[in-house]
Amino acid sequence: MNPKLKSFLLWVLALVITAAAGYYQRTTGPTYEIRGKAVIEGENYKYKLIRTYEGSDDAPIEITISDPDVTGELKLKRYKSHDEWSTSPMERQGEKLIGYIPHQEMAGKVMYHVTLMKNGNTILLNEDPAIIRFKGFVPRGVLWAHIITIFLAMLFSTRTAFEVLFKLKYTYLYTWLTLIFLAVGGMILGPVIQKYAFDAYWTGWPFGHDLTDNKSLLAFIFWIVALIYQIWRRERKGWAVAAAVVLFIVYMIPHSVLGSEIDYTKEGQQTEIQE
Repeated sequence: MNPKLKSFLLWVLALVITAAAGYYQRTTGPTYEIRGKAVIEGENYKYKLIRTYEGSDDAPIEITISDPDVTGELKLKRYKSHDEWSTSPMERQGEKLIGYIPHQEMAGKVMYHVTLMKNGNTILLNEDPAIIRFKGFVPRGVLWAHIITIFLAMLFSTRTAFEVLFKLKYTYLYTWLTLIFLAVGGMILGPVIQKYAFDAYWTGWPFGHDLTDNKSLLAFIFWIVALIYQIWRRERKGWAVAAAVVLFIVYMIPHSVLGSEIDYTKEGQQTEIQE
């Protein structure tokens, strides 16, 4: 096969793998909306329940229900707390039923259920409580820079592995590029976003158990080792494949698993949700 065509096809394959992994991570994990469909007297209504909120006000839970006879209520309490469950009615605004979850400080979480009612019949939308986490506003420029550099790190990581497996000549260059994008996206912009969102630059090892921080650190270490081996002996490329596998596994772990959160059961925290 023509070398240029082979390289092009490997880039396409790396792009497809990276995009698929990115889509999987985007649509999984504890921050992705809970989506479903409610059937009320033969009418189907789609809904989504948010699980993250970065506003400075109360978090709106909106359900589009055009039938004016349908009412709703929110049942909620703070996650990891000794609170009792509290219930509040949802307001009708046009074709929407809207309930509000009282604002919490950064990393505060609230569990909630949504119930719809009509003519004495009730429909519980989520048997398991949805858990929403509050966070600070992250500037979109910083957020997009992080997303793009992390995407490029994954793309070059995958392409580096192919470079080794197909015995092509740019492994060393692609290793450098992978490490640079990973350093910028994961080790620089990652903590900056963490600071904006949860007022802490780093909550992974050795200061905490934040999985997002820890998995970024693990992948970064593997790519440093891969580069060192190639600087020492250019033909030692096996670590680049190992590092690419580690980064792929890290990439497949849903974002924000074991992320920052407030334990309201600890001494000094409020004992009741603030309405």
